[in-house]
Amino acid sequence: MSSAEPQFHRDAQGRLVYRDPDGRVHEGVLPVRAFPLAAPDEGVSIVGPDGHERLWIERLSAWPEPDRGLLERELAERDLMPEIQRLVSVSSFSTPSVWTLETDRGPTTLVLKGEEDIRRMPGGDLLVADSHGLHFRLRSPATLDRASRRLLERFL
Repeated sequence: MSSAEPQFHRDAQGRLVYRDPDGRVHEGVLPVRAFPLAAPDEGVSIVGPDGHERLWIERLSAWPEPDRGLLERELAERDLMPEIQRLVSVSSFSTPSVWTLETDRGPTTLVLKGEEDIRRMPGGDLLVADSHGLHFRLRSPATLDRASRRLLERFL
């Protein structure tokens, strides 16, 4: 890596720091995926604390190490999207409805405000938004157990 290439590190407070090709230091930057579900490797913006973009990374996998590893760890910490493994119960088949779920991060509940909060993704996955804005991913709904599929079908 030449000295003209951007570099990342963490400061003493654990914040991400970016040094641009001109040598300017930008403290407290955050990586943000442009397409976190459809193309997680494509389009990562490095945003400063003021919300302005400092750097655009076209393809994260093409970025050199060790910066890529640091950015991937930072993104993993920010990207919380539990995956639904089973629908245990729903409070009602009309909305709003409280769903009791088993996810890859443990049991939880969500409040589904309306059927429009269930979005179909490329490849057949579903993205379910709860009333607090947290998104849950449901990979391959057809692979759910029969009881879960029956509950889900009432909302699709």
